[in-house]
Amino acid sequence: MAIDLDGRTALVTGSTQGIGEAIAKTLALAGARVGVNGRSPERVDEAVVRLSATGGDFFAAPGDLATADGAATLVESLPAVDVLVNNLGIFGAQPALEITDDDWRRYWEVNVLSAVRLIRTYLPGMTDRGWGRVLTIASDSAIVIPEEMIHYGTSKTALLAVSRGFAKAAAGTGVTVNAVIAGPTHTGGVEDFVYQLVDRDLPWDEAQREFMRLHRPQSLLHRLIEPEEIANLVAYLSSPLASATTGAAVRVDGGYVDSIIP
Repeated sequence: MAIDLDGRTALVTGSTQGIGEAIAKTLALAGARVGVNGRSPERVDEAVVRLSATGGDFFAAPGDLATADGAATLVESLPAVDVLVNNLGIFGAQPALEITDDDWRRYWEVNVLSAVRLIRTYLPGMTDRGWGRVLTIASDSAIVIPEEMIHYGTSKTALLAVSRGFAKAAAGTGVTVNAVIAGPTHTGGVEDFVYQLVDRDLPWDEAQREFMRLHRPQSLLHRLIEPEEIANLVAYLSSPLASATTGAAVRVDGGYVDSIIP
C-alpha cells in the first residue's frame, strides 16, 4: 500500500520527542507538511532542524496547548490543517490516594482539553472542505486502569469518548475521527517511569522485562512498543486509504490476554 499525504498539512501536538516526533517524521515521509508542536519555541526549533535532516517538510508550531490562550496563539498562526494528531500528554506514577485536586486538573487540562480545543477549532474547516483526519492518541491505560496512575488512565478513557463523540459530529462529511490505543511505548520518559517502579540498578533490558512482567502482564507482546510502530498506524489512519474507518478505537497496544480484554 502506498500511503500518500502529498499536499496535506498536518499538526502533531507534543511532537518534539518520543511518539509525537516519530509520528511527525512518518507523516512527512508520506508527503505531508508537518507542524511540530511543543511549549518551548527553542525546543520546537531544535526538533524542526533535527527532523528536517531526514528530508521531510516541517515547520514550527509552538504553543502551550494546555491553556486556551496557548491554543488560540497556535491557531492564529495555523488556521487550517488537513490532519490533526492530538498526541500531547503527560503521565507519571502516583499512589491513588495521594493524587490531589490540582493533579487531577492538570491531567485533564493537558491530556483532554488540549485535544478538545483543537478538534473544536479545526473540525469545521475540515468538514467544509469535505476531507480531514483527526487522530487522538489514547492508551491501553484507558481500558485497564493502572493502580499507580488512575488520573492518567481516566484522562485517556475520556479521550476515547471525545473521539467517538466528534466522529458523530463529523458523520457523512468525508472527515474521519479516530482514537489510537497505544500500549506501553519505549521513549525516554517511559524509561524514567519504568525505573520508578523497578530496581534502578537493573540493566535496561532486564528492567523492561521486569516492568512488563509485574506491571503490564496483560501484554501479549511482552516488550515495550517502539514509537515508529505507533506512527505507522497513525500514518495509515491519516491517509485516504482509511476512508471507511471512523469513530473507532484502533489498537496498537501489544495485545491483551483473554482474561483482561475479550
